[in-house]
Amino acid sequence: MRRFFLGCLVVFSGLTHAELAETDWLELMPASDRAALENMPQISHDSPEGAGEFTSSGGLKQAKGLPAVMYSTNTVAALDGKQLRLGGYPVPLETDAKGRSTLFFLVPYPGACIHVPPPPPNQLVLVRYPQGIELTDIYAPLWVSGTLQVETIGNDLADAAYALQASQVRLVEERDL
Repeated sequence: MRRFFLGCLVVFSGLTHAELAETDWLELMPASDRAALENMPQISHDSPEGAGEFTSSGGLKQAKGLPAVMYSTNTVAALDGKQLRLGGYPVPLETDAKGRSTLFFLVPYPGACIHVPPPPPNQLVLVRYPQGIELTDIYAPLWVSGTLQVETIGNDLADAAYALQASQVRLVEERDL
């Protein structure tokens, strides 16, 4: 009996330190938005930003005239308050006194901060991470774990439909692949 208890304790303690299962970005979109995105017409990338010319209104904000799904703030209510792990790329917004990023958008693909058009708001997550992480390369993917909240956030750079209070942020390592 004692050996059974110790075996269970070892298994249980291993589970407490294991990372959360990965959440796919498409799980952040309601089924109707996923269907609309899959059936969307080709989008033109002809814009000042696409040509490498940025204006004061550039960045992640959506241009007018795109299909409605590209502006969607529709969320999945069941994810509100859920602990999850999401992989993505950072768009730094704020740093602490040591230069560590404490507030950033997490986006599903590299270059979303300059790509035109950017992801819809329900594919952008504002990450709050008071401990901060040193970001030397915005093209280096991250794992972000924490509590997801349905929260509409907008600033001059972008609009997001989710926020995540991160408990852990780390670079994706080769062993993760």
